[in-house]
Amino acid sequence: MATTPTPTAAKTAGPPPRSVLRDPAFLRLWAGTTASGLATWALPFVLGLAVLHRDLGAAGLGLVLAARTLGFLAAVAVGGVLADRHSRRAVVLWSALAAAVATPLIAAGLGRSLVLMTAAAALAGAGQGACRPAFQALTAETVEQGHRQQANAAMTMAVRGSTLAGPALTALLAAFLDVGALLLGIGLLWLAAALIPGKGTSAAAGAAAAAGATGAAPAPRAGFRAEFLEGMREARRHPWFLAGLAALVTVIALGYSATSVALPLISRDRYGTEWVLAAAVTAYTVGALGGALVIARWRPRSPGWAAFAGLAAYGLAPLSLMLPVHPVVVVAAYAVAGIGIELFNVPWFTATQREVAPDKLARVSSLDFLVSYGLAPVGLALIAPAIEAFGVTAVLGACAGACFLVPAAAALVPTGRHFGRTSEPATH
Repeated sequence: MATTPTPTAAKTAGPPPRSVLRDPAFLRLWAGTTASGLATWALPFVLGLAVLHRDLGAAGLGLVLAARTLGFLAAVAVGGVLADRHSRRAVVLWSALAAAVATPLIAAGLGRSLVLMTAAAALAGAGQGACRPAFQALTAETVEQGHRQQANAAMTMAVRGSTLAGPALTALLAAFLDVGALLLGIGLLWLAAALIPGKGTSAAAGAAAAAGATGAAPAPRAGFRAEFLEGMREARRHPWFLAGLAALVTVIALGYSATSVALPLISRDRYGTEWVLAAAVTAYTVGALGGALVIARWRPRSPGWAAFAGLAAYGLAPLSLMLPVHPVVVVAAYAVAGIGIELFNVPWFTATQREVAPDKLARVSSLDFLVSYGLAPVGLALIAPAIEAFGVTAVLGACAGACFLVPAAAALVPTGRHFGRTSEPATH
């Protein structure tokens, strides 16, 4: 990466703050990211309330959510290219505004026009997809390198906290507000995500500044397809990234999908209560919050190996569902899986922001989201038929084995030990 121009630092005056939580620029970015994450989580929940109120049918709910997913997948790659080509702050602004406009349209179509709801959901998904890689790249612009792991931990804690407290808060609001008003509230969250974050330094501006300093003329801009392929080539330069992406997709498409389908069945059939389902899901989120707290300060000597070990810990969830164990063991396994997933996520995001060329960071991040989100529905679609064909125990056993083995294999690739090309982890 010696030939890659270094973007202008977000902070140039004075020493960095002792904690990133005292940095006003980061707090604005954190608030905007949190608002977008809460809005993303809330839409399926609120639409589920619409089904309960008979304003929307089950088939309509599936169609609207599918349209949102397709919009996300179509826009995430576009957003990555745009965020590397233009200001990341501008991409966040316009993509979040698109989602903010789309959400009232969903409310307008509720009970009146499923076509309008579907089209608006696709637009909301596109706004969500376009802003995700831009937020990732904007974090690298806003936060000094030594504080990025703490910043990424704070981001994920906000998301997990919203997941934990969101259902209770939404249920409380639903006692006073109808579904249409709740959808308008989601639109306001997207508006906050658009307006709150401060300005970063665009990759294009950094490259232009470097070119001006050397007297070189800026290179002509390539086409969209060429720029996206350039981002893929950048990703291939980092073996740890490709191996980590393969391990992450395995855990999501097999482990997470299998437990999503099997946990409700086992909670009902083996334990005869919904308590195990609710407790396991809650334990996973609480564990993830704990994992984020730990990794905010912990700097392991081999961060890649520690991260892959955390990712492999998700295999305990399907393993616990395989065996006739006490329900407390299932809940504990989910808590450990939650801890492990954040021991992977936070160093993964931090290493991507550190190792990937700054002017290609959004495109590489978009590839991460595109592959992991894109293959997750495939896993969900295949798990149920596999359970019917081979039985729940065999499927859970295979998925648990994959969750253990694939991250272990990924840890052995070159540069996998430290999530980077250096022989020692970066000092902070």
